[in-house]
Amino acid sequence: MTVPNPEMSPPPDSVADTPLDLTVTDGVAWVRLNRPDAMNALDRALKVALLDALRTAADDPAIRCVVLTGNGRAFCVGQDLKEHVADLRSGDTTLATTVTEHYNPIVTLLATMNKPVVAAVNGVAAGAGLSFALACDVRVIVDSAGLNTAFAGIALSCDSGASWSLPRLVGPARAKDLLMFPRTIPADEALSLGLVSRVVTADDFERVVTELATTLAAGPTLAYGSIRRAVATSAGTDLATALAHEAELMGLTGRSADHQTAVDAFLAKEKPTFAGR
Repeated sequence: MTVPNPEMSPPPDSVADTPLDLTVTDGVAWVRLNRPDAMNALDRALKVALLDALRTAADDPAIRCVVLTGNGRAFCVGQDLKEHVADLRSGDTTLATTVTEHYNPIVTLLATMNKPVVAAVNGVAAGAGLSFALACDVRVIVDSAGLNTAFAGIALSCDSGASWSLPRLVGPARAKDLLMFPRTIPADEALSLGLVSRVVTADDFERVVTELATTLAAGPTLAYGSIRRAVATSAGTDLATALAHEAELMGLTGRSADHQTAVDAFLAKEKPTFAGR
């Protein structure tokens, strides 16, 4: 199974008419936003499909790593403004409604499911699309892509966890600068700011993401999930609470089958094979 990059052909006909493609290979769930003609803008159908896919991935113990990416030339440009304008005119819904019903649970799943999540940023990521990427553990970006907070450019605040994730990655002052003065941040600058983890060429993008996701899927999944929880908790608490939470998670992972496997392999001078539990 491969993940698309900007140079790859469009998705096959079997998924061309669906807003999202979910496939699972070797323990990796590939979650592909599939509105390439709209730069994967988030209309209602895509938001519902993404939320359902992430719930499936989070609940399935056979899935040990999740990759979020986009088909076509964009990762995700955020809210579908055409649908938003139509909603404003009809009065059917508001941004607050979709934030509560869709964006918040999507970001919560990306940030807290008990397994690693990779954002494969194959093109521009803007608005909620950028926020989704920032909620993941690792962000691999193709060197031709860019990031843009976008919200203030259309007179909006920020959503999908941007006010939480950005300050933790770049500090409060830089976060406010990026939010108040939205601009496209090139991949290399995004790396220097700490917004992404790796910058790769389009030719290497597919291979690097696949290798990274496969490695994570073969790793100690419970330990990865516990690391996610430890880091998230420690970011918003005092040292004593963080230490107590670490002790709790060390107790949990210390009783795990994967830890016993790792200890046995160490004593036998062998490489461990983890079962993800």
